[in-house]
Amino acid sequence: MIQNDEIKLLDIIRTRRSIRKYKKEPVADLLINDILEAGRWAPSGMNNQPWRFVVIKNKSFKDKLSSMTNYSSIISESEFCVAVFYNGPAGYHRDKDLMSIGACIQNMLLYSHHLGIGSVWLGEILKNKDKVAEVLGVIPSNEFMALIAFGYPDEEAISERLKMNEILLKVL
Repeated sequence: MIQNDEIKLLDIIRTRRSIRKYKKEPVADLLINDILEAGRWAPSGMNNQPWRFVVIKNKSFKDKLSSMTNYSSIISESEFCVAVFYNGPAGYHRDKDLMSIGACIQNMLLYSHHLGIGSVWLGEILKNKDKVAEVLGVIPSNEFMALIAFGYPDEEAISERLKMNEILLKVL
């Protein structure tokens, strides 16, 4: 039986979209911490929690990162970004650890949407993963996995999904 809280969570999941334009409105540190907290509670194999974060609020650092991607304006105009790293020494099985990091990122995306804060998961910047780690001063045992840009939305994004019968292979 579906409870009211479950319907609200499904609504959050269904209405979250990638937001690429942000208002010039600061996001409180408390809310940033809450977003990181949502990521921290993602499931991971053997509870190894292989993710590590760098929060980027400083314009100079955002500008340096924005020069490493085709999506520069998203980064430079965001209120803050979170760089997500895979901490190799904490890992036990790379494939499972990377799936856990995906869950961690999804938690942050969903929770920020719940707070009214837009976000987008940027992957194209991975072509410069070593440069990103260097600019952010992160040691090599942490591998750059993703950059997430955040801010209060200054656009409405829409998206469609395939119908269930297009993705469901079978029920056994």
